[in-house]
Amino acid sequence: MKVHLKTLGCRLNEAELETWAQAFQKSGHQVTRQAESANLIVINSCAVTQDAARKSRQLIRRVHRENPAAKLVVSGCYATLNQQEAEQLLGVDLVVSNKDKSQLVEKALTELNLETMPAMATEPGEISLFTRGRQRAFIKVQDGCRYRCTFCIVTIARGEELSRTLQEIIAEINALHRQNINEIILTGVHLGGYGSDIGSNLTALIQTILDETEIPRIRLGSLEPWELNDEFYQLFDNPRIMPHLHLPLQSGSYSVLRRMARRCKTEEFAEIVFRLRQINPLFNITTDVIVGFPGETEQEWQESFEYIKQVSFGQLHIFTYSPREGTKAVSLADPVPEQIKKHRSQQLHKLGDEMRLQFYQANLSQQFPVLWEGYCEPLGEDRQRVFGYTPNYLKVGCEIAKEHVLENKTTLAVLTEVRDNFIAVEQSESGI
Repeated sequence: MKVHLKTLGCRLNEAELETWAQAFQKSGHQVTRQAESANLIVINSCAVTQDAARKSRQLIRRVHRENPAAKLVVSGCYATLNQQEAEQLLGVDLVVSNKDKSQLVEKALTELNLETMPAMATEPGEISLFTRGRQRAFIKVQDGCRYRCTFCIVTIARGEELSRTLQEIIAEINALHRQNINEIILTGVHLGGYGSDIGSNLTALIQTILDETEIPRIRLGSLEPWELNDEFYQLFDNPRIMPHLHLPLQSGSYSVLRRMARRCKTEEFAEIVFRLRQINPLFNITTDVIVGFPGETEQEWQESFEYIKQVSFGQLHIFTYSPREGTKAVSLADPVPEQIKKHRSQQLHKLGDEMRLQFYQANLSQQFPVLWEGYCEPLGEDRQRVFGYTPNYLKVGCEIAKEHVLENKTTLAVLTEVRDNFIAVEQSESGI
């Protein structure tokens, strides 16, 4: 049987897809990139915003329209929060809620009466990452969140915190490294809360990964800024921990943060950024910002804008606030008019572009080890441009001969010129 996997939303959804893909392969089934030829399609949906829920519905309808003969399984946050609606969408054969995700493969095979082959039928050594064409792996280390930010529906959809054991995580990473995966990204709904239910913590997890694996590059998914302790900062002394963190700010106005029930004050956030840039002046700090949260006055907006400008970020992920049923924020007074939200969003996008360019320029003439991706752009008959990422998560591009293969290799490169959506580099002949 051919299985096709699709996802919307966060890196955690990506990590879950990897787990399912490997489980399907162990059951003797083939993971395919071609949805039109699949016998079974699994969609991991998203509901972080109303727009994400709408896109999830659209994806489900489109997938069924393009391959009506395939069995269709839907999971994820949209399917969990709107299970009855998802079950009634045309073509959906099975809805698996977030609490049952660990049994998704078993449920799909048994409840849909799909033939299961013995595990020995799988191709030795083959894993889903290469079937899907990637050089890095997302590692899900925990699920759920104990906090209740007033705008967030995901913590409701994902439920209570549940951490994987150190042994499980280490075994998965070592297995992936044996398959020539050179970079992992640790993910979770509340990554900084890892271990709260099993007597451990994120710093201990990362240190154990450093001690018990040889994976060359370790990245961290989105981290709440209030989770970082003194020992955490010391981890970056090890060059295997990549100098990039995504720390959601959400607003640069303290009064707005209080209405959001965020636990980090603006001065505390600025201190975190300062400490990280003391470790490495080119530490890349990216963030999320919500524009037009209920009650956001012009003064609060100006406070937020100036704070973001002062702190400066490598990239902004900007979300225009939209009410989500089931969250506390939906009942807050003084909604911001759509036209004002649009104007503020435009202002912030302009600032974000300026800050990103400044950070790009600050990295020019620097030499970094670059892990090269598997995709490229043709440049005439005998040349191609390949792409990769620096340790501080800058996308770079290098022009090479068509017969030259860099996929999944790490080489030194000097950043030379800022282009539209990447930085051009000159690649060193020596690998790492």
